[in-house]
This record gives sequence, C-alpha cells and structure tokens, in this order.
Amino acid sequence: MKNSDLTVSIVIPCRNEAGRIRECVGAALAQLAGNNAGELIIADGVSDDGTRKILESLEREEPRVRLIDNPGRIVSTGLNAAIRAARGQIIIRMDAHTEYAPDYVARCVELLEKTGADNVGGPWLAKGDGYVSRAIAAAFQSSFAVGGARGHDVNHEGPVDTVYLGCWSKETFERFGYFDEELVRNQDDEHNLRIIRGGGKIYQSPKVRSWYRPRGTLAALFKQYLQYGYWKVRVIQKHKQPASPRHLVPGGFVLALAILAILSPIFHPPFIALLLALGSYVLALLAASLVTAARTGIALLPVLPAAFCCYHFGYGFGFLRGLLDFVILRRGASASFTKLTRGSPEVKALEPAQLP
Repeated sequence: MKNSDLTVSIVIPCRNEAGRIRECVGAALAQLAGNNAGELIIADGVSDDGTRKILESLEREEPRVRLIDNPGRIVSTGLNAAIRAARGQIIIRMDAHTEYAPDYVARCVELLEKTGADNVGGPWLAKGDGYVSRAIAAAFQSSFAVGGARGHDVNHEGPVDTVYLGCWSKETFERFGYFDEELVRNQDDEHNLRIIRGGGKIYQSPKVRSWYRPRGTLAALFKQYLQYGYWKVRVIQKHKQPASPRHLVPGGFVLALAILAILSPIFHPPFIALLLALGSYVLALLAASLVTAARTGIALLPVLPAAFCCYHFGYGFGFLRGLLDFVILRRGASASFTKLTRGSPEVKALEPAQLP
C-alpha cells in the first residue's frame, strides 16, 4: 500500500494553549498538505484561557480540523478520545510544545510501513528557547541525565523501549488497548511497555525529526521530573517490573543518601560513606557539565549542574513519594502530583480500594 493511499489522523490533546495552538494547528495541517484524506483531531481539556474559541474558529475555517471534548482534562483521556474518534488507519500524535520537520508525518508513515513495528517515531530531542531552557535542553541530551536512554540518542536507529510521541496503526490500540486513563504522567511509557510485553515492537529512526520545547525554569523542570518519578512507581506496580533498570537508580540514590544522613550522627562509617557518595556524585556532575558545555556552548556551564540535579533529584524524590503513596500506604495519588506543570488541572485521585 502506498503512502498516498493511507488515511492519516493526527491527534493532539491540549489544554490552555492559547499562545501556541494556532501555530501548532498550522504546522499539523502543513504535514497533511499531500494527503487529502488526512484529518486533524484536537481534544480540548476544558480550556479556560481562550484556547477553545481559537479552536472553534479554526474548525469553521478548515474542514480537516475536528474539535472534540476531553472532560477528563489529562493527556491520556484526550488521546483516547481523539483516537476513538479518528477515521484514519494511521494515528500520529503531535503536541503544542514541539517543532516538526516538514516531512515528519511522511517519515512516520514510511517507517511504520517499512518496519512493521507497532509504534514508531524519532529521537526525543530538546530545543530550548531561552538561556535556562537551552541549558535544560543540553542536559536532556546527555546520557548522565537520562541514564543512557536510546530514545535521546539522535543517531540511534532500531528497537527502543519507548519513543517520543508516536505513530501507530489504529489496529495497535485494538490489540494492546488504549492509554491508561489513571496515569497523569508516564501514560506513553506504560503503553509502550504493554506493547513490548505483548510481543510488539517499538522502533526509532533519526529520519523522523522533531524538537521538544523543554521547561523554561529549573523550578518547573524539578516539578516535572518529580511527577515523572512519582507516576513511574504506579506503572511499575501495575506491571510488576520496570521497563528498564535505569528507572530505579535515582530513587535508590536519594534513598541511600537519606539513610546515610540519618545514620551519620550515630555511627562513623555511614558518615564516611555519605561523603564518598556525595563527592563521587559532585565529580560526575562537574565532568558531565563540562562535557555537555563543550558540546553545546560554554556559556551554559553555570546552569548545567543545577539542571542535572533537577533531573536526578526531582525524579528520585518523586519516585520515593510514589512508593510511599502507592506501595507502602496503598492510598490514591496525592493531590500535589495530579496537577501537571503545563496547564492541566487537578484530577481526582484514586481511592485506596482501587489500588491492586
């Protein structure tokens, strides 16, 4: 089957994106310029900043745009609503915080056909638009920040455990299920884990090009990774195993530091171990910052150590809090972890009886 014969549905979950949504819709429609059968479905999560009015106007102006409601207000419920409404044989996810190469959709469709994989995409590359944001983006591409995840490697082509955004045949969702609507974060990782454990394949190619816009402040980055670590616990709890051992390292490191700090006033050996652990981390932190700055710009060096710490300690503290809530106390999600750092509201936490 030729690419031109395939009906493509681009799906975009959004909420409160008045400043970006018009640009995002324009970029998505440009991807469909050569596919008359393509459509763009936008699931609006009850926006209250003017996004809804912009989308309604765009829907009237452009027949390929379809606006649907996402009363659940989070990404997973929005994706599921859009996918269920899609008429296309191929589903491609896009969002308002990513820049796309002109051939992004065409390359996704080509890769899906060529590999026969269940989900395909390109490397997860970050592109900052301010000084701090550029430093956050530079750290994001370092193996020190992400534990050597292949999804962040611009040159990697081949199977991966998860891929940025995604492109699927609609049949994939019938086979492996839709996104888990409990998860405020990590719904894509969980879905990809389900695909792999079900015998499917996730494939990445550097020919599929896009650039993610990271957070603009260190505080926002810390909160983002606090939530990533927190909800990763729920994913692991559901599947009884992590997708990768690297997901356990930040939490284990933070826990080890906490235990050593508690024991240090009482026993001498833990104090020495604490100093050695912190010293080793600081040396690794400085080395990674220097290497990253040499690659991306020496001017970013003052911010890079703090950015790396936000990735590691944000994720680590979040993971430990997730263990407390989901595993030890077996209660629902804390309200402070159910509000996203980009425009999403608080969502109802699970009651303890709903946890396995």
